[in-house]
Amino acid sequence: MQQMTTAGRRHRIASDTTAAALRQALTVLGIGAGDEVIVPSFGPGAPADAVRLAGAVPVFADIDPRTFCLDPDAVAAGITCRTAAILPVHVFGHPAPMSRLNELAESRALAVVEEGADGGRTEDAGAVARRRAHARFLDSALKGVTVPYTEPGARHLYHRYTVRIPGNGRPDRDAFAAALAARGVRAEVSVPVPVHRMPAHRSGAVLPQTERAAADTLSLPVHPGITQRELTHIADTCNALGGLV
Repeated sequence: MQQMTTAGRRHRIASDTTAAALRQALTVLGIGAGDEVIVPSFGPGAPADAVRLAGAVPVFADIDPRTFCLDPDAVAAGITCRTAAILPVHVFGHPAPMSRLNELAESRALAVVEEGADGGRTEDAGAVARRRAHARFLDSALKGVTVPYTEPGARHLYHRYTVRIPGNGRPDRDAFAAALAARGVRAEVSVPVPVHRMPAHRSGAVLPQTERAAADTLSLPVHPGITQRELTHIADTCNALGGLV
């Protein structure tokens, strides 16, 4: 394993991250063959791709079911003698629990590569403000689905407004999405396939919260250009379905 000489080394990457940029960050930290890097499976594949490009092995940890970001307890459980770094992701615009993850990294002499570390500062402030206003409206208007959670003190950017559909997972979620589409509401499946189930990264990881989230989440539009009339239609349509189809 790459010897870690400085506890809690950090490399921060802006939110327009590519696998190549993450690979470079890992390489700068001396992470490569023989090392393991803990990454989320719920979200983009770029972190796991970057770890493999660097020659290391991605180890998938489960998520907090409320924020969809890495669960620090799950990360701690995944640390082995080969672990060299943690690569958290700010999922859908909700910040990862960096304070706890940094403390964990310090205590175990691990590096941290923080994806999306600019915190939205490079985004247009007006666009962020509009998304947050749209999210607040849907938070108050939606019934029958679980609206996004924001950790106290966190600044959610709402790159996606992701709800959870009650019921029996993927069949009910997909039926709900189809019913919305038939009524003119275009919703997207948030994470069609968790990264640990993709052919390039298939592993035997047991990630119950990741699996549940992949099966029952759906992202509703909150882009800056959406109108209040459209938002009201989204809420009314979801509420008319009653959370279940």
